[in-house]
Formats: sequence, structure tokens, C-alpha cells
Amino acid sequence: MTDPVRAQYEAYPYPTRDPRKEARRLVVGSPGQLDELNHCLFAGRRDFTAPFRVLVAGGGTGDAAIMLAQQLAERGGDSEVVWLDLSEAARAIAEARAEARALTNIRFVTGDLLALPDLAPGPYDYIDCCGVLHHLAEPAQGLAVLAAALAAGGGMGLMLYGRYGRTGLYPLQGVLRTLAGEAPLPERITLARGLLEALPRTNWFRRNPFLGDHKRSDAELVDLLLHARDRAYSVSELLALLDGAGLGVTRFLEPLRYEPRSYVKDPKLAGRFESLDQRERAAVAEVLAGNMKTHVVYVARDAGERLARFEGPDTRPILPFHDGRQLAETARDKLSLTVEFEGLPITLPLPRLAPAILARIDGRTTFGAIHAALAQADSRLTWGRFAADVEALTEALIGANVMALANPPGATEETPGP
Repeated sequence: MTDPVRAQYEAYPYPTRDPRKEARRLVVGSPGQLDELNHCLFAGRRDFTAPFRVLVAGGGTGDAAIMLAQQLAERGGDSEVVWLDLSEAARAIAEARAEARALTNIRFVTGDLLALPDLAPGPYDYIDCCGVLHHLAEPAQGLAVLAAALAAGGGMGLMLYGRYGRTGLYPLQGVLRTLAGEAPLPERITLARGLLEALPRTNWFRRNPFLGDHKRSDAELVDLLLHARDRAYSVSELLALLDGAGLGVTRFLEPLRYEPRSYVKDPKLAGRFESLDQRERAAVAEVLAGNMKTHVVYVARDAGERLARFEGPDTRPILPFHDGRQLAETARDKLSLTVEFEGLPITLPLPRLAPAILARIDGRTTFGAIHAALAQADSRLTWGRFAADVEALTEALIGANVMALANPPGATEETPGP
């Protein structure tokens, strides 16, 4: 990155975080939640008590690094999280957050992502890079550096801006550059806030309900409206960027958002969607939805066979961001769950046993144990009937990024009888 970008993040570290709040909550999200990345990159088989090395490229004020380090510390393994960023101001905040949590498994490195081979050489089992590549002069060069640092069998979680969900932003950025020139950032912030107040209701930025970060703080406003450099990607452009680095998508998050059938139910149209390959369907879905302001993807060199799936009684269901009993109550009456993606609700039909299964998911109990508990109350509940409902339930909830699966290392599919 060039000096204007560094200067921006020194003056306005991003995102705005207060280390004193670490005592009250852990900021979590995607990518980087351990159970989620295990599902998407390691077929649910990764043992996090074994050595695990992480790079957070563009660590900012520490959200991803703190989340990953806290989770890994709780697993009790030999782990290291390397925080890398240009900003000394952001580093100070991230370090204070780590100190507040007494985390000792983070190493802080200040510097340019492109200098990674000298500053903090790999290999890394997992690389987290969110909101960074699209700020580089040459995103492809930055991604190539990261790809070269991956360990064999490792993978990445990336977030890049989405083109269509940011409709109206870039013309407004251009207007602000024209009006503000090289004025100091505080003056440009005042100008931007005044312009936002004056925007006519027909302005595309004002009409875009998905862009609201600038309302939270000056740092968020600068990052959105006054950034020294950023660009957005359509699905096709993102896939081309990954192709250039020899990487493939293991999973978009949330997968349902990248399926046209989520938005158009007409059977004739649905048939046409099915004739498209996965990349084409994802590109079409982005245009249909129109609300994807970011793309979150897990990627790897060998993207095939990376996803966890239901393999039998030893598979363990996990709800990384939800409570199973609450979901069960919500689903009980209509056998469905409604999820909302940036203001767009999608209803997921669920199988008959969904409430009973969801109520027993605690992150530790296997499907085999859940079946045994349910079979005590209903001796007619064979494994085959139970497994059919599990298949339907996992397909729906994994597609919405509600559920992840974990499998024992070296496990094979098994069926415990009829």
C-alpha cells in the first residue's frame, strides 16, 4: 500500500474498537470462526489441539486475530496467530485487546503485506484476509504472495467488496475527491457529512439500504467514502482473480445467496438455472439479489473434497452462531426457518425431525447420540429414517451458514443398521 493508505489508518484505525469491551464480548464472524473454517477447508476433520499456524493479513484493530487466538487458546493446542498490518495505531488497539484477554498466542508484525516473505514467512495452515486485497494497487500480486505462504493442505478465508451491493458508492467517492482535493482528512470528513445531508432522495447512494457503515463513526466514514484506494468485484471478477493465483472456491458464504433458485421460484426458469455450471449460477445469483456488498469465500489450491458432509453417527453438528433450543422453538410450528440476507428473507423448509434434532445440538453431541436419544422415545425411528431427515436438515442449514459439521480424523462413512 502507498503512504496515503497508511496515513489513513494511522489517523483513523479501523474498525473502531474499545479494548475495555473485551471483558463483555468476543467479536465473532465469518470467515475465521474455527468450526466454520474446519467445515469449509478441512472436511470437518481438523484437530485444533494439534499445532495450527494462522496469518491475519491486514489485521486492523484486531477482530479476526482476537477471535482466532481466543478460540485456539480455548482448544488448548499449540497455535500461533500472526497479526500483520501497516498501521501502528491499529496495532496498539489490537495489542490492548489481546492483553485484556491475556492472550499469549498472537505475534504482532507491522509492515506491508507484499513484504510477507521477509516479515513473517509461511507456511500457514490458515490465512485470513478480509477487506485488504481490494485496497492494494495490484490485488493479484497481494493474493499471489498469500497463496505462496499457504501450507500444503491449508486454505484461506477472504472478504472482498461486492460490485452490485455497493451501487452508488463510487460516483459519490469521485464527487468527494473533486470537491475536497488534497484537504486534510478531518476537513474532508466534515465535507462528506455535509454532502450526505444534502443528497437528493434520488441519489443512488442514498437509495442503497445496504451501505450504512459511515453512520457509526469517523473511521467507518473514512473507510467507506474517503478511502485512498478501493475497488469492488463481481463474482466473475473475483473468480478470475482467484484463478490467477491458482486458487479455487471451496465455499461462498452464505451458499444459498449464490444460488439463483433462492430468488426465482418459477419452475421453467429454475430449469434454465440448472443448466448453468456453479460459477455461472453464482454470477447470475449476484445480479438477481443485487444486495451483496461483500463476498466472503473460503479458498484453497486444491478446492475439491474440502467440505465436510454428514458421514454417519460420528458426525457432529455445530451451530457456530446460534442456539439450538431457540432454533428448535422457532422451527416447531411451521417446520421452517426464515433467514434474512441484507434485508432479503429466504424461508427454509425443514424435515419433520428438525425441531427435535436442533434442540439437542450443543456442539459436542454426535448425530449417533441424538438418534439414540430420540429412538428411546420412539422405537420405530430407524437410523435410515433419522438419517434422511438429517440429510435434509444439513442441506438447508449449511446453505444458510447456520450449521457446520465436524468429523473424526480418519473417519469413514458408516451406517449403524437399518
